[in-house]
Amino acid sequence: GVLNPNSFILICMLSTAYMAHFNAPKFYTELKNNTLKRYNTVVSASFAVSIALMAVVASLGFLTFGAGSSPLILNNYSSKDVLMSISRVAVAVSIVFSYPLAFAGLRDGAVDILGASGEKKADIGYLNKMTALLLGGITALAWKVKDLAFVLSFGGATLGNALIYVYPALMFRSAVKNMGDKASKGLKREVPFAMFSAALGVVMGGIGATMAVRSIL
Repeated sequence: GVLNPNSFILICMLSTAYMAHFNAPKFYTELKNNTLKRYNTVVSASFAVSIALMAVVASLGFLTFGAGSSPLILNNYSSKDVLMSISRVAVAVSIVFSYPLAFAGLRDGAVDILGASGEKKADIGYLNKMTALLLGGITALAWKVKDLAFVLSFGGATLGNALIYVYPALMFRSAVKNMGDKASKGLKREVPFAMFSAALGVVMGGIGATMAVRSIL
């Protein structure tokens, strides 16, 4: 099954599981005594816990239901299962309180793309309008698109791969180029590897997005 093109759907889903890049600057700025060493410790520990938790939940779900696993594994369990009912409530609470973190990154990115001035970025009224507009659009899409597997896989194939593989590589190449002669040989040697990572992200994203769309046709 690993060699099946459909496996790229899982890879793209995993991209969404660890996608927090858009909030990285905010986390760094708000970290107490924000040295790079302390920040790297926070990031390493956070991702290690996230990876372990995701691996355990995904493995237990698949080992229990196999190919019959629902995109939202909780849907496989009976509505009369008390523990699973508690889990559904816990997931709902998690979504409600973690959604603003991801949404803030989306809104700030949209404001930057629109070229808003510093005054507009600080204008609460303008930010509230952007929030209403984006949130309304997302809610309308969520009302129509109910296949969670498609949302995760297509979002991971496009936005996830771009944020994880493509954009960081392009930013790194640009930073090394701007350093000119000050860039070390090690940094310059790293650029081709970064661009290979970007190309790999594009290929995986293309295949993943294609397979995700085919899954709903």
